[in-house]
Amino acid sequence: MDEEVTIIDSKTRNEKIKNFFLKNAKLISFFIIALLFVIIGFYTFQIFQDQKRESISNKYNSAVIEYNENERLKTVSELKEVVNSRDSTYSPLALYFIIDNNLIDNRDEVNKLFDVIIDKTSLELEIKNLIIYKKGLFNADYANESQMLKILSPVTNSKSVWKSHVLYLLAEYFFSKNEKQKSKEFFNQILLTENANQDLVKEAQKRLNRDLGE
Repeated sequence: MDEEVTIIDSKTRNEKIKNFFLKNAKLISFFIIALLFVIIGFYTFQIFQDQKRESISNKYNSAVIEYNENERLKTVSELKEVVNSRDSTYSPLALYFIIDNNLIDNRDEVNKLFDVIIDKTSLELEIKNLIIYKKGLFNADYANESQMLKILSPVTNSKSVWKSHVLYLLAEYFFSKNEKQKSKEFFNQILLTENANQDLVKEAQKRLNRDLGE
């Protein structure tokens, strides 16, 4: 008797499943097709991204390897394209090559390239903070106080591992302008920063003791 009940229940369950698929055949087919489109679209996008990144890599490597003074404008054009591609690896490298080789004289133009990387490129937070620090270094000899503070504020107002580097840069910036009280304040902030670079802590303490009366 129990076996018969089990067989009947099994047949009933199978019949219900069969009826469900028959009644919802169109919906299930639509779902399967949609899922296939999503999978195909995802892999197509990945292939496109890989090809795009390979193209950016080739453009960067070609520009760097073939660089010479006679084709300076061509190199600058290619490297600017790489920066504007917003690639997390090659865009910063292209900008560093431009700066290291003094390929662009217009500082505003270089700062715009910095902004493309800082504001529009997907980067890990600490990589972005490092680039902000480098932008500060690039502008230190020319920018006024408000410009420097604005450039570096995302890092000074954070707990970044680069915070002590930025504070040291600002301390030296104000010291070079003979604004010793402001310089002293930034050196003291380094001493109070939790994850400060220890070499910078030592240098800040030396500066305070030797040059700022502490």
